[in-house]
Amino acid sequence: MFIRCAFFQGQVKPGLEEAFNRYIRENLVPLWTRFPGAQEVRVLRQVESDTQDPHFGMVLAVRYPSREAIEIALASEVRLKSKEVSKDMIAMFDGTVFHTVFSAQEFALPTD
Repeated sequence: MFIRCAFFQGQVKPGLEEAFNRYIRENLVPLWTRFPGAQEVRVLRQVESDTQDPHFGMVLAVRYPSREAIEIALASEVRLKSKEVSKDMIAMFDGTVFHTVFSAQEFALPTD
């Protein structure tokens, strides 16, 4: 499995935290969950860290079964639409955004 992450390094602009969260929930999650091949969508908000920098205002993690599935999603109409809709969300954010693809292994927890 592969996970493509968007790292929002920085902070939501002061006073816009609620609007930022609402905009993601109402406008972007419905698009992100329609990416072809996406098996899971997680929106992560940093609560605490053992280091001051870097701070991640948000991480978007989308799980796919293969690299090919990621390529199909990135070329899709819904992805193009989400890029356009993301502009208003990014305007509420001070920082940079970058994307990374991870290969992932899942391990079952032992049962006692």
